[in-house]
Amino acid sequence: MSDVRLDAVRKVYAGGVEAVKGVSLKIADGQFCVLVGPSGCGKSTLLRMVAGLETISGGTCAIDGRVVNEIEPAERDIAMVFQNYALYPHMSVYDNMAYGLRNRGTPRDEIDARVKEAARILEVEPFLQRKPKALSGGQRQRVAMGRAIVRKPKVFLFDEPLSNLDAKLRIQMRVEIRKLQRALKTTSIYVTHDQLEAMTLADQLVVMNKGQVEQTGAPLELYENPQTIFVAGFIGAPPMNLITVPDGGMPGLTLPQRPAGPVVLGVRPEHLQEDGSEPSGLAIDIVVSAVEAVGAETYLYGALNGDGPELIVRVPGRAAHAPGQRLKATAAAAQLHFFNPETGRRIG
Repeated sequence: MSDVRLDAVRKVYAGGVEAVKGVSLKIADGQFCVLVGPSGCGKSTLLRMVAGLETISGGTCAIDGRVVNEIEPAERDIAMVFQNYALYPHMSVYDNMAYGLRNRGTPRDEIDARVKEAARILEVEPFLQRKPKALSGGQRQRVAMGRAIVRKPKVFLFDEPLSNLDAKLRIQMRVEIRKLQRALKTTSIYVTHDQLEAMTLADQLVVMNKGQVEQTGAPLELYENPQTIFVAGFIGAPPMNLITVPDGGMPGLTLPQRPAGPVVLGVRPEHLQEDGSEPSGLAIDIVVSAVEAVGAETYLYGALNGDGPELIVRVPGRAAHAPGQRLKATAAAAQLHFFNPETGRRIG
């Protein structure tokens, strides 16, 4: 078993700045866990504490049942893939992948077999004698992953490994990383600020904000049932529409059923139907301000009743809309989310 357990883990820097505020988390053996959140939320700091690259100010981190707070990084049986690849420029691809094994005194025949097997899996066999500068960004990232694979660690750690790649290559590498992790069945912790990347990779998704865990669970669980305003607005592309509705309602919005008092109403762009009919749900009047056609679907941007909160409606295909146009959109009651504006927590 190679599970990872964090119990009330804290990180406090000089001056009393608390970057991670008592995070508790269990990552099961073989699970792919993704930490996602905006810059400065503490996700990379948390990963570096698991790796041993940052000291833990409070709480415990255990890998495979062993508390590793005071254990050196090299003794934790983890392998880390960095954003900037961290390859030795003067070494060949083969030597970069073999370097860690040589330092551990692994027999030469075993090193050769592991490196060649990793190169085969990652399709970098033709490049084994090249230097990193002769490789593309995607090829360098494969080599960095190969260096981790040959170690056969208990845990893989990924620190935003795709952020330096272009959009098309990111999608390709994302698929390859997921296939690789499923084949190797190695417990993995992956940090990213890209919520689409997080949704497609994770078995367990952990949304962080200001040093704390906002919500954790399966990606679709967080998408369908966000427990806070932050998660509702962060997970999903484009993000959920969030409207602060006072107790007396607001012009251009019909909401027959709602909790008592002021609420924050959430509805996803894809759940709004143009000119539909849902008398038990939501009806809103929108004045279109911009139209964004992206191929199979079109996004309509506009203001509630012309001068209210900005909203997004997703409609299929090539939509015949123009700025200044008025439209009515509806959503079923089951697709509405309500949050307490003071606590930010879900109602119901």
